[in-house]
Amino acid sequence: MKNNQELMEKIVSLCKRRGFVFPGSEIYGGLANSFDYGPLGVELKNNIKNIWWKRFVHQRDDMVGIDAALIMNPKVWSSSGHLATFNDPLVECKKCHHRFRADHVKAEKCPDCKGELTEAKQFNLMFKTFLGPVEDADNTVYFRPETAQAMFVDFKNVLETSRKKVPFGIAQIGKAFRNEITPGNFIFRTREFEQMEIEYFVKEEDWKKIFEYWKKEMWSWMTGELGLDKKNIHELDVPDNERAHYSKKTIDLEYDFPFGRDELYGLAYRTDFDLKNHYKEPPYEDAESGEKFYPHVVEPTWGVDRSVLAVLCDAYVEEKDRVVLKLKPNLAPYKVAVFPLLKNKPELVEKAKEVYNMLKKEFNVAFDDRGNIGKRYYSQDEIGTPYCVTVDFDTLKNDTVTLRDRDTMKQERAKISDLVNRISESLNG
Repeated sequence: MKNNQELMEKIVSLCKRRGFVFPGSEIYGGLANSFDYGPLGVELKNNIKNIWWKRFVHQRDDMVGIDAALIMNPKVWSSSGHLATFNDPLVECKKCHHRFRADHVKAEKCPDCKGELTEAKQFNLMFKTFLGPVEDADNTVYFRPETAQAMFVDFKNVLETSRKKVPFGIAQIGKAFRNEITPGNFIFRTREFEQMEIEYFVKEEDWKKIFEYWKKEMWSWMTGELGLDKKNIHELDVPDNERAHYSKKTIDLEYDFPFGRDELYGLAYRTDFDLKNHYKEPPYEDAESGEKFYPHVVEPTWGVDRSVLAVLCDAYVEEKDRVVLKLKPNLAPYKVAVFPLLKNKPELVEKAKEVYNMLKKEFNVAFDDRGNIGKRYYSQDEIGTPYCVTVDFDTLKNDTVTLRDRDTMKQERAKISDLVNRISESLNG
C-alpha cells in the first residue's frame, strides 16, 4: 500500500505547475479545500466523464440519463431521511477550538494541540441556503448532498417518456455538496465534488446477481478505461454500523493513494427505501403481469474528482531524466503535440502549422516551438501527451514527420497522410 507524502507533494506540484488543478480563489488567499481545474485538468476530467457516459449510457439499451437541478424542494430531503440522519459525529477542542470528525480522531486528545475534546455531537452535512429575498425558515433550501434523489423523484417522468422496463437504470453526472468536517488530501475529499452515478432499478429477487454484475463492471472500468493497476485496488465490505441509512449492503472499492488506502468508488444496495419514501403508491407496473410494485435499487457511484486523482497517481512515473504521466491515450488532455524543429525557420513553422491545423480537426492538439526539441518532448511527457510530431527539413521534401511515442520514446518516420489513422488506432485500442 502506498504511503508516500513526498510523492503526493510532487503530484500536487505538477498539477499546479502544469495547469491541471489550481487552489481556488488563490489571488485572495484561497478558500479552504477549494480547487479549480485548469486547462489540462478540465480536459482530463471531461475525458473521464465522456468515456463513462459513452460506456454506461450510449452503449447500453437499458440506461437513460438526466441532468437535475442542484437545489430541490426541501421535502425531498425530509422524505429521503437526509434532514434527520445525514450527520457526522463532531468533536471540538476546548483549547484551540479546532473541530474534527469523532471517528477520525484516534486518541481522546486534540491532534493539533493535545487539548481536551468535547463530547461528540451530530453535525448535519447539508449546505443550507435561502430561495428568494427573505432569509427565513419558510425559504430554507439545501444544495443536494448526492445526485441520487433526483433520479428517484424523476422516476415516473422517466418511465413515461422512455418506456423502459425493469431492469433499467438512470444515470447522471453532476455536482454535490457536503459540509465535511475534515476535508483534505487535495481533491480527494472536498465540500464541492462531482459524481457519476447510476440508480439501477430491479426486482427484489434479482438484486444479488445485479449487485455482482455492477461490481464486475466497476472493476472493468477501473482497470480498463482508467488503466489503474489492479494491485492498487481493494474491496471493503462496509460493516452494518458504518453503512448509510438507506443501504442494506455496501462495498467500497478502495485505492492505494500516496496518503494511504481510501474509498475511490462505492456500490450500494438501497432496497426499495427511496421509492417508498417518495411515492405513496407503487410507481411501477409490470407490462406483462399487471403487478404494481416498488423496484429495488442497486447504486454504483463513481467520484469524478477521485477518478482524476487516482489516474494521476497511477500514471505518475519518475525515470532517469524525465517525469512522465503514462495516461491511457484516450484520457490524455492532448492526444498529440506538433513541433517545428527550429523556430527561426519560417518554412518549418509554416509546415508545422499546416500539420497542426489538420490534426486539430480530429484531436485536441498542442503546438510548441519554444526551446530545444528535447525539452519540448519532456514537457509533453510530463502532461501525458501520447505522441509528438516534429516537422523537419525532410518533411519539406517528402511529407514525412518524426513521430515519437511517449512511453517508449521511440521515434520513427511517418507520412503526414497516415497520422490521423495511426493516432486514432491508439486511442481506440
